[in-house]
Amino acid sequence: MNTSSPASPASLAAAPPVREPLHAPVAHLIRAGIVEGVHHGSVVVLGPDGRVPFRLGDTEAAFYPRSALKPVQAVAMVRAGLPLDGELLSLAAASHSGEERHLAGTRRILALAGLTEDHLRNVPDLPFGPAVRDAWVREGRPPSRLAQNCSGKHAAMLYTAHLNGWSLEDYLDPAHPLQQAVAETVEDLTGQRVARVTVDGCGAPLFAVSLHGLARAAARITTAAPGTPEARVADAMREHAEMASGTGRDVAALMRAVPGLLAKDGFEGVQVAALPDGRAIAVKIADGADRARIPVAAAALARAGVDPALLGEFAGEQVLGGGRPVGGVRPVHALDPDTPQPSPTHA
Repeated sequence: MNTSSPASPASLAAAPPVREPLHAPVAHLIRAGIVEGVHHGSVVVLGPDGRVPFRLGDTEAAFYPRSALKPVQAVAMVRAGLPLDGELLSLAAASHSGEERHLAGTRRILALAGLTEDHLRNVPDLPFGPAVRDAWVREGRPPSRLAQNCSGKHAAMLYTAHLNGWSLEDYLDPAHPLQQAVAETVEDLTGQRVARVTVDGCGAPLFAVSLHGLARAAARITTAAPGTPEARVADAMREHAEMASGTGRDVAALMRAVPGLLAKDGFEGVQVAALPDGRAIAVKIADGADRARIPVAAAALARAGVDPALLGEFAGEQVLGGGRPVGGVRPVHALDPDTPQPSPTHA
């Protein structure tokens, strides 16, 4: 699948419907053999041919991918002339932990445009990584735009705007040429029109698509021809997984565990991943619980044909009783690779 030629607007599918999604159970919290809690959500698996061999829940309703959309935003910037590669391009697609390498990389991107942290318009925050955040607080450092997990993306947005001669002060306005270019790329890679535009937590525009569309976009990125903007983003994130996330982050571990895998997480229980042959998965946990995101994503990857032996460390956190394991978070039986496809709630 070659993505060097964007889809024409006439070929785009309609925007996904805005409705209350009819999620299904996707994971159980089991304590000593009893289901103590149930996580609902939706899961879609794409085959190499782009067809859907498995779906669970509501994969066609509009939803917000949150930071799982960052690889698509990075592709849009590269299409608009962003010359970054390697670790700095990975940082442009990152939800980073706020480690010193992330802060230094963001400063490097800003310096390439002759800019400083003062030009950033993301929301000041503490570092996302727990250990880094704790050290930051102990040192008495206040929230900062540089430490906020989206600062690499914002620095890259500023650099892209600078290179194109676009205004910098309003680069987050949905009507800004940069954000218009991002919206066009979102529609091109997902294959559908955007259902709604809002503001993400960092202040950047956020585009509502379907879970199916998000998986399709990831597959378009990983199957692109070498040297294309899509391939450059995929290569950068896979080769510098910790720059796109951080030390000890599960999404980086997942990319290291599965050869060729591109993976990106997002707040509110979103995960997307895709392989070079076009197989892809996308997960949304309805209640936003992070503890269900990775085990469900790992189960979906197994359902897509990834060797389960590569996914053992992502089986889910343990439930403790008196300090001893008595259960854990487990994907529902429908996600087992040997279980027949359930009847979908929505086509």
